[in-house]
Amino acid sequence: CGAKLPDAQAAYETSNTLNAALLGGVNFMLHACGWLEGGLVSSFEKFVLDADQLGVLHAVAAGVDISENGQAMGAIREVGPGGHFLGCAHTQANFKDAFWRTNVLDYKPFEQWDQEGSHDAVQLANARVKQMLNDYRQPPIDPAKDEALRAYIAHKKESMPDSFV
Repeated sequence: CGAKLPDAQAAYETSNTLNAALLGGVNFMLHACGWLEGGLVSSFEKFVLDADQLGVLHAVAAGVDISENGQAMGAIREVGPGGHFLGCAHTQANFKDAFWRTNVLDYKPFEQWDQEGSHDAVQLANARVKQMLNDYRQPPIDPAKDEALRAYIAHKKESMPDSFV
């Protein structure tokens, strides 16, 4: 991604790259990790937005559900011509899981969005980053393993000076 900020250019480039990769059969995308400026910069907000796009593509890659439940023929017979599916049992049982749902973007009506501060995608991603960092709990680790890892890191830092050369 050549964009310098997690903006519309970044979204455009990331979307095109990820879609092309998916269509090409890639099933492990390493470069969807908040990259900006050709990988010279990484952004937590861009990382969250990239993960959101990967969620969509994961659902797309799963394909169309052609199971008996996925086809919903019983619901089609139940509703019949000219009816609507919103109140039928099949819709009620499946609507929450039938589509991929973002945990970042905003689909509220304009008035509600405006009243809640008119947050753009980067602001929403920043809030998600803060929530994730706040919710993080370090998993338990055996004290002996923790000590061994810290000693290893200290040894490596002493033996290898910080350098980009």
